[in-house]
Amino acid sequence: MSNERHHEAAMEPALARFRHSLAHRFSLFDDKAADEEIERRIRDGVDLSGATPWILIFAIFVASVGLNVNSTAVIIGAMLISPLMGPIMGAGLGVAVYDFDLVKRALTNLAIATLISLVVSALYFFVSPLHEAQSELLARTTPTVWDVLIALFGGLAGIIGMTRQEKSNVIPGVAIATALMPPVCTAGFGIATGQWSFVVGALYLYTINCVFIGLATVIGIRVLKLKRHGFANAKVQRQVKFYLLLIALGTAIPSTYLAFNLVKDEVFKSNVKAFIGREFTLEGTQVAYTKIDPITRTIEVALIGLPLSKSMLQSIEGRLAVANLAGAKIVVHQTGDNRVDVTALKSSLLSDLYSNGQEALRQKEEQVKKLEQELAERNAIYEKAADIDLELRAQYPNIASIFLSDGVELHPDGTKTKLVQLTVRSTKSIPSADKTRIENWFKARSKSDAVVLNFRIEPQPTSAAKQGKAKV
Repeated sequence: MSNERHHEAAMEPALARFRHSLAHRFSLFDDKAADEEIERRIRDGVDLSGATPWILIFAIFVASVGLNVNSTAVIIGAMLISPLMGPIMGAGLGVAVYDFDLVKRALTNLAIATLISLVVSALYFFVSPLHEAQSELLARTTPTVWDVLIALFGGLAGIIGMTRQEKSNVIPGVAIATALMPPVCTAGFGIATGQWSFVVGALYLYTINCVFIGLATVIGIRVLKLKRHGFANAKVQRQVKFYLLLIALGTAIPSTYLAFNLVKDEVFKSNVKAFIGREFTLEGTQVAYTKIDPITRTIEVALIGLPLSKSMLQSIEGRLAVANLAGAKIVVHQTGDNRVDVTALKSSLLSDLYSNGQEALRQKEEQVKKLEQELAERNAIYEKAADIDLELRAQYPNIASIFLSDGVELHPDGTKTKLVQLTVRSTKSIPSADKTRIENWFKARSKSDAVVLNFRIEPQPTSAAKQGKAKV
């Protein structure tokens, strides 16, 4: 017994040190800024006046252009300069410290900012010649519970970053992750094009982000125990908690339903693809295209090659239930079947041919441009050859001829350097100073530092040699 007590007594200090180390490592109070500084930072971002509305308008234009041309980088840029997060965090601070005047002011500014965003984005998309909904737009029309989690955890990261003594890069990251600007611009696109399903879906995603960033701010401020401004008895506290819970549930439940349907549809598609890959891998028969409709649970398959018998098709259909596709309907189009969807088959094949042809054409065009550029660079110096010859002879009458060419210098490490070579043949030796002057002049004339100059003396023929040549 004494050994056991001694062992327990020895373990207690170790456990205490471990608990202390763990508490210190995860403490939110060690580098926390002063309460007044935290409030000042958040309150400064609430007001929508002066330069802030202009920044908002320009951010809306940037986000709208990014959505219009399907540019992720441009959309990220708009998120970073958007001032929409300020009023949301201000409303969360007001709820947490019971400063309901701040809540009203923050929500009013948020409503004005949202209205400005909708009007400006709708005007942009109304005058834009591009009216097709790209993938970046479509991604903001069907929010799910994962968007709730992103907004909640992003907001928690944001309020922790906002309350540190030294500012960090957390807020820009939160702005990108929660993406406040793109949904409201997507709603503007829906208003401009009359697609009201886009408006509803995008505004719902925007609401999710606003609510859960605000809720995360409330949680963070409460955990950090900032001083409360207003008096609140137990009844008021219960009411605030009840309304916060009601708003959170009212916002999250529809997204949970949408997420459940999304997962169900994706599972159905995955099971269908596995089923088709398993059942229609037949010799002499290939799958031309498939069409999957999770809503009606209909599977359409077009086959080319040897047709399958009716009994084989019935056997395949009978195995749907085993593949977790009970209740699904499969429609098979094949050669000899008057139900063959020729238009869809042609469209699929032509689309593949067109895509492959376009890619091959693009590669050929790039290759031609590269060759044309290389040829232009090579011909440029030759076109100047006559002028170079005249200019050199005017300065140095003793020059008998010049030789101009280009080449490649090979280095020991395997690299190559393009060179321009000039060989000067003269009847008399050219002084070193003149050689240097000619080299500098040629570099400027050829617009290249990679030049090689050779100087050779070519003596004039004697009179006896001339007479010999004449006799010959």
